[in-house]
Amino acid sequence: MAFSSVSTNVSFSLISVIESVITESVLTAFDFSALELESGLGDCLHEPKKNSGIIARKVIFICDMNYIDFALQVAKIKNLPLPGASSHYKMAPQIRIEELKALERKNTNPKKAGVVALFYPDERQLTNLLLILRNSYPGVHSNQIGFPGGKSEKKDKDLLATALRETHEEVGVRPEDVRIIKSLSEIYIPPSNFEVRPYIGLYNKRQAFVKQDDEVEELVEVPLLDFMDDSKMITQILTTSYAENIEVPAFKLKGYTVWGATAMMLSEIKELFKQVL
Repeated sequence: MAFSSVSTNVSFSLISVIESVITESVLTAFDFSALELESGLGDCLHEPKKNSGIIARKVIFICDMNYIDFALQVAKIKNLPLPGASSHYKMAPQIRIEELKALERKNTNPKKAGVVALFYPDERQLTNLLLILRNSYPGVHSNQIGFPGGKSEKKDKDLLATALRETHEEVGVRPEDVRIIKSLSEIYIPPSNFEVRPYIGLYNKRQAFVKQDDEVEELVEVPLLDFMDDSKMITQILTTSYAENIEVPAFKLKGYTVWGATAMMLSEIKELFKQVL
């Protein structure tokens, strides 16, 4: 986390100092030795006057964006239009974009699924996003990072019910404890012939997560700061189910490369968040 233990007074003092550096080069005189800084922010401090605007935005975001503030702000996305395919394509290799565009003209009769992008407070009341590392199994999504959620069943009223039921099964979060903020654009996944509907949900974390061992290898808890940090967006050479050694856009989060449909969904979420946070 960007600041491991910063008192309220120190936080506001720091904000004041950094706001003033936009016009005055006083940041160099501030003692940051007691603060554990995120690498992206630390890099900016090498040239404080040049990067003062970036530093101010990052630090104010870190200090002010606790979970309560986040929950209030993110509710504003309810009335925003969805970015849709344009945001998805930013995190898709060209070969996948061409495949998706070609499939728009075909009836693939896909299986349906629902997932939840779950945001919640950590022990310091800072906002995190929950991802999961799926277990290894004979399938195209084996051992990949994804959202809690899964395949629709006949008993499900709709895809939201699917997403909440599967989230409960996989990570122990009860449907009644999740406040859904917005449904996102559906995305088609050609290798598995699934069409997935994502939802953004808020969870006050009244109970600890409990992973479903036969489905989930690991819970991956991503700080909101990391998710919103553009430096976490990378390209990497990967071998996928549809091509070998191709350059793939991805997020680098908690040491994991998050690519494919999950990265495409994250891209839409991030574009919405940038409009309100």
